[in-house]
Amino acid sequence: MTPVPPTSSLRRAPVQRRSAERLARILDACAELLDEVGYDELSTRAVAQRAGVPIGSVYRFFGNKRQMADALAQRNLERFSGRVAERLEGAGERGWRHAMDVVIDEYLDMKRTAPGFSLVDFGNQIPVGTRRTEPNHRVADRILGLLLGHLGREAADEELRRTFLVAVETADALVHLAFRMAPEGDEKVVAELREMLGAYLARVLD
Repeated sequence: MTPVPPTSSLRRAPVQRRSAERLARILDACAELLDEVGYDELSTRAVAQRAGVPIGSVYRFFGNKRQMADALAQRNLERFSGRVAERLEGAGERGWRHAMDVVIDEYLDMKRTAPGFSLVDFGNQIPVGTRRTEPNHRVADRILGLLLGHLGREAADEELRRTFLVAVETADALVHLAFRMAPEGDEKVVAELREMLGAYLARVLD
């Protein structure tokens, strides 16, 4: 079981293992139902039924479905970060271009396979259709932290943070375009994304 990280969306953080497992089941059920019925039709009661827990257990952690979706988005970010870190650790020193390919590959894989990810991802689409900027700031900072050692940098300055934020915003827009064009993501758009990010980041990283 992947632990659920602390998040401001939780009314109460789990303390015991049993409580953490129940919270994980609730978020798993939320993700499955997002794929099946969408955000508008999602309800806390349906999540409780799918998770096999009393409705009171859902309200112990979340006041509403928005908070539940936000917690799922935070868990997605933690899982994504873990996957990227694991791959980079096993790859050795292969430079920033390889590291960025790993980031893109893992994001695309989660987009294709992780339940609920196509609607929630890291939180910038809930409610559906809303494009909030805060999650992309969080994602950019997280990716930069993961890649610092592969960039030959000990710390990130303002220019590097701005560069990564622009890169994340660009990737976010183009990945959504790719998945609007094809169910598994249009490969030509993804190729354009890789080329565009490579050229943009090279100005700062080479």
